Amino acid sequence: MDPDGLEIFSELRPLLFSIAYRMLGVVMDAEDMVQETFLRWQRSDQKNVQSPKTWLSTVITRLCINHLKSARVQREQYVGPWLPEPLVSHAGSAAENPLLGESLSLAFLVLLETLSPTERAVFLLREVFDYEFGEVARMVQKSEANCRQLLTRARKHIAARRPRFETAPEQTQKVVEEFEHTVLSGDVQSLMQILAKDAVLISDGGGKARAVLRPIGGAEPISRLIIGAAAKFGSPTQVLRHLPVNGLPGTIAWENDRVIRVIVFGIQEGKIQSVFIITNPDKLRHLTPAPA
Repeated sequence: MDPDGLEIFSELRPLLFSIAYRMLGVVMDAEDMVQETFLRWQRSDQKNVQSPKTWLSTVITRLCINHLKSARVQREQYVGPWLPEPLVSHAGSAAENPLLGESLSLAFLVLLETLSPTERAVFLLREVFDYEFGEVARMVQKSEANCRQLLTRARKHIAARRPRFETAPEQTQKVVEEFEHTVLSGDVQSLMQILAKDAVLISDGGGKARAVLRPIGGAEPISRLIIGAAAKFGSPTQVLRHLPVNGLPGTIAWENDRVIRVIVFGIQEGKIQSVFIITNPDKLRHLTPAPA
């Protein structure tokens, strides 16, 4: 590969990862798709590629669609609720496109799971990454009319279920700290006041770590579950850090130099509306080692 081709790919690599991660929800799979795209770029006739951005985006989109289709059976056999792998960084500028940041949230990625692979691709490419319909149609190998229909259906589906959470640190940090202090105190009634009445807890252990096997709804059941688990399984040797996870406030727990748990909070109007807990070790490997 000539230096210009390598430079072009390097510049577009963050975009390609952003597309792949939102399509797949799995960091390592997204990295694999980026690497395969790079290999195909190496083998291509780069001098005759009019738009490297469109060419590379097309390749990675089709790779992700094919991957999702092949992984569908595996997802259906997953033990308990499935959550995306957490990203402890905020990729993308919400100032440029508000949906770019929102589309990273775990709740939004879970919502995307309810779309077909092609619907997901059309929605992301058009709504989040702002490609023209003609480009999108060529990327997913559908007509423009068909893509418009897919987008309309996806928009309606997303709009009816889209969660909207506060992300500003000054609005969320105090709530998270209060949550943690209350859990340590073991005060169920006080924890219920921090949670919204219709709060939902979803945990993902993948059958490989402790987790509840179905979503839990309601402030009281969630409070009793969390405080009971903290009393039974809590450890004084854990190292906790508050870090943004997929653009939302999160807490990461390390023990023996490995991540054992990630908790992500969806906060609305000062109340915790959603609690996402990821304990599946396969989804936490990329987050080690523990910080100094």
